Amino acid sequence: MSDPVPTPRASTPAGEVPRGTPAGFLRFLKADATSGFLVFLIALPLCLGISLASGFPPVAGVFTAIVGALVTSLISNSELTIKGPAAGLIVIVLGAMQSFGYTGGADPQTDFHAYRMTLAVGCMAGLVQVGFGLLRAGALSEFFPTAVVHGMLAAIGFIICLKQLPVVFGQKASGEPLEILRDLPEKIAHFNPQITVIGLVSLAILFGFPLVKSRLRPAWLRMIPAQLIVLAVAVPLGMWFDLARDHTYSFAGHDYRIGPSFLVDVPGNLAAAVTTPDFSVFTGSATLAAGIWWVVMFALVGSVESLLSAKAIDLLDPWRRKTDMNRDLLAVGVANVAAASLGGLPMISEIVRSKANIDNGARTRFADLWHGLFLLAFVAVVPWAIHRIPLSALAAMLVYTGFRLASPREFINVFKIGSEQLLIFVVTIVGVLATDLLTGVGIGIALKFLIHALYGVPLSSFFKPFLKVTAVDDHTVQIDAGGSAVFSNWIPFRNQIVQLGLAQGNDVVVNLAGAKVVDSSVMEKLEGLRHDFEQAGLRLDVVGLESHRGTSAHPHATRRRGLTRLRRVTVVAEAALEPHIVQRFRELGASGYTAVPCHGGGRSDTGPPGDAFVRIEAIVPDDAAERILDAVEAEFTPTHRVTVCIETVEAIQPEKF
Repeated sequence: MSDPVPTPRASTPAGEVPRGTPAGFLRFLKADATSGFLVFLIALPLCLGISLASGFPPVAGVFTAIVGALVTSLISNSELTIKGPAAGLIVIVLGAMQSFGYTGGADPQTDFHAYRMTLAVGCMAGLVQVGFGLLRAGALSEFFPTAVVHGMLAAIGFIICLKQLPVVFGQKASGEPLEILRDLPEKIAHFNPQITVIGLVSLAILFGFPLVKSRLRPAWLRMIPAQLIVLAVAVPLGMWFDLARDHTYSFAGHDYRIGPSFLVDVPGNLAAAVTTPDFSVFTGSATLAAGIWWVVMFALVGSVESLLSAKAIDLLDPWRRKTDMNRDLLAVGVANVAAASLGGLPMISEIVRSKANIDNGARTRFADLWHGLFLLAFVAVVPWAIHRIPLSALAAMLVYTGFRLASPREFINVFKIGSEQLLIFVVTIVGVLATDLLTGVGIGIALKFLIHALYGVPLSSFFKPFLKVTAVDDHTVQIDAGGSAVFSNWIPFRNQIVQLGLAQGNDVVVNLAGAKVVDSSVMEKLEGLRHDFEQAGLRLDVVGLESHRGTSAHPHATRRRGLTRLRRVTVVAEAALEPHIVQRFRELGASGYTAVPCHGGGRSDTGPPGDAFVRIEAIVPDDAAERILDAVEAEFTPTHRVTVCIETVEAIQPEKF
């Protein structure tokens, strides 16, 4: 991740690592409870909005966050992740609802039946996740190419924005993403003015507050989440527009109807909202295939997103504590079974709330517990307050979340890694928008395989790495990779590194000189493993890439073995100029040079016989070659006999020049 890793806070004694133990609960109570409260302020509106966007009752998202906080904080050892509903699963949950007949409110009884069937899918998917955890399938996240995962998340962001933008303007959206995009101008043209005011003001706060946050004084103001400010503004606006009462108003010669349908609808009694799954989805011939399909989708996508988020938060943990991914997956599975049994959404380790948890000073996983307890207290004691929240404000929060998933910065960051990564990223997005999530991801992976084949990856090494292990000394082993090192053979490659290194307490040298292609996913994952080795007091060195050419200058760029294009600069000059020219070569970027005496004749021979000349050569990158040419031309050619030649060459081991 690009975020810097924070240093441990001064209030924690040096050398002490906070742990989620009974003693840790009491010792870090103040810090964890404070962070839990601040995360609760962010989580409440997001839980409501994600639930509504998924076709579930609003309180279902709150159920998920509460169950996730109470269950996973006792099972998982992931200290700083916050579990709860996530925007990334909206598309899957809504897709399941629609496949079971969801009408978007047109037929409440049919919608309720689809809701209960989707709960059964969530319950079964949770059991599958429990199985993943018991079978130690935490490495599942290691398979998927980075560009495909980011493309999937960006596509989800686009879909969220498309589905929620009409709600910001007081309209509803239905249909496939591309259909919604086609109809969006018409939806916006028929906006409801008062609802639009609430929605646009909310968007302005969400996008504008982060820009001014760093200038706020005192510092505690910077801790206020933008979502809380949205509620503080949107709720009074809704009261001013009298949204709690059905009525019409006129604006610019048109009449508009507003009322409670534009507010969040929650039951006054929390227990009345509890809903049980309908497992007939797995017994009826008309729904069995769809039920199994959505179980696979829930389990796979939810597990991958959760594991990736947990890994990202581990990198941001000030104490660099490491999550047991299998144990965390088990905890998420158990919590998903419990949440679905009560009427809740599926949950994952949610990265935005988890990052806020770190920023707010959390120490242990009990901060997640506190955030769930605050949610429970709020919806149990003051459910009427939730009913005051305008739907357009929640839609604005989801548009903001979707925009962050599909931010233009994501495209720039992927392009910096390599143009082929941008192609995979964009194709995955288009594939998801044009088909569905799993098919779109499959298209992205298929394109990744095709590019590897064009790069010359041997078919025999697509799924099996060719590794040779050599003992360097008593505490160091070297792994030589042959064939290729790509995403599809990374899991056995990684297992070898972990087994020989972390498990046995050895330093490891990974030699990639024999790999024809090393893809960007492997480069990124090797860097992550290096952090794991450092945390364990060990070293992981990656060598042998000198003869590989990167698709870009980015450290995670895909590398192909071959010759590197450089420039050879040749200068022939009077021998007395040698030390001066060599000094300028060094100053302008040449790491080395060769110089040999020479003689010859040319078209013009004005010097007396016997003059001594020298031929100086350097192999340098393009920019250094241009600098040297300009310097020699400006400083030496006006007053001395100097000839300069630049030509393109291809070199092995360019760092040795």
